[in-house]
Order: sequence, then structure tokens, then C-alpha cells
Amino acid sequence: MQELFTTAALTSILTLTLLEIVLGVDNIIFISIIAGKLKGEDQKKARNIGLILAMVIRVGLLFVLGWILSLQKDLFNLQDIGLPFDLGFSGKDLILLAGGLFLLFKATSEIHHKIEGKGDDVDHAKAPSTLSKAVFDITLINIVFSVDSIITAIGMTTVISVMAVSIVLSTIVMLLFAKNVGEFVERHPTVKMLALSFLVMIGTLLVAEAFHAHVPKGYVYFAMAFSFLVEILNIRMRKNTDTIPEEK
Repeated sequence: MQELFTTAALTSILTLTLLEIVLGVDNIIFISIIAGKLKGEDQKKARNIGLILAMVIRVGLLFVLGWILSLQKDLFNLQDIGLPFDLGFSGKDLILLAGGLFLLFKATSEIHHKIEGKGDDVDHAKAPSTLSKAVFDITLINIVFSVDSIITAIGMTTVISVMAVSIVLSTIVMLLFAKNVGEFVERHPTVKMLALSFLVMIGTLLVAEAFHAHVPKGYVYFAMAFSFLVEILNIRMRKNTDTIPEEK
């Protein structure tokens, strides 16, 4: 327990907590969009269950670190199945590939419904019929994000207690702000479309990483932050335009 109160440990906790919050942005966006399709009383439940599930899965994975590390070993090579490509796939690669394709499917479907749908009735018809369906979708993508998050954490520290504290702290922060993020996304349709575009980009990134095409996440998060800043400026400009009285 004393290892948590050393300067090095506290620095690691702070750094890793901030990193987990940043890495959790895509998770919050996904949860907010899925929860937004539910009835009002179920939206808060879906958000809270989703984030608590993310924490439980991450902490649970800490107890099987040996298995997590083994996921980075190649299971097979494309040359083994007769293809002319020297490309190996590990358990982590397969999880990232499945998660990336799942994100691409969900985000593209949502964009299709928003653009092609003729009103709210169409969107409502496509919404999850139950809270359990939304939680199931959230759980699937949480598994993908959790494996990626834990492997990132292992690269920063090998002390399990430090990783556990950082995960719990980052989840508490995300629980505090998830409602505000979700409500903001739902109030502004253009922000929701931008968020869906982020999910498409993240899904593409996961698929690329599965094929060993590494893209520094700093570039991705910078692009997301810049796009979001432009959208915030557009929202402020629209509000200012609406408040300007018309000339008689």
C-alpha cells in the first residue's frame, strides 16, 4: 500500500489518470450516442452502467495481465494460410479488428439513419428497444477499448495498484461529465454528426492498427479537438446571428 504514496507512484497515477481520461473520450462519445437513442429515464442508466462496466472490465483485466501480454504474440501469419503477405495477427490484433469493424458499422448506420431518415419517427424505429440492448452494444466496445487501454497502461507502469487507482479515478471523472457530454451532443445535431464522424475515424484507426499500420494517436486527438473547436465556434456564431434583431 505504501508504494502508492511515493512521489514516483503519485506522478504515475496523475499521468495515467489523465491518459485514461483522454483515451476514454471515444468511449464517452459512443456511450452518449447509444444512450441518446433510449427514453429519457433510461439514458442516465445506460451512461452510468456503460462507464462502470468500463471500469470493472479494466480492473478485471489487471488480474489477468499475463493473458493480456500474451495477446501481443502472433497467433498466425497470412503466409500460413497461403496468402502472399508476411503479416502476423495476434489476439490483440483480432480484437482491435473486430472492434474497429463494429465501430464502423454502428457509426455508419447511425449516419445513414440521420441523413436518409425522414424525421424522428425513422430514428425512433431504429432505436434499441430495451436498455439491455444498449448495454450489450456498450459492453462489446468497452472490451475493445479496455484491452487497448490496459496495454497502454502497461507501457507506463508495471504496478497494478497504480493502474487500478488511475482507472477508478478516470472513471469517476468521466461519470461526472458523461451526462453533460451526452446532453450537449443531443442538443446539437451537427455535433452529433461530428461525433459519429469521430467514431468512424477511431474505427478506421483500430482496423489500421490491427494490420500493424500504427498512427500516432496524438494526431488523431488533435484532429478531433480542432474539429470540435471549429464546431463550437460555428454554434456560437449561429447563436449570435439568431439574437441580432432584424432591420425593419
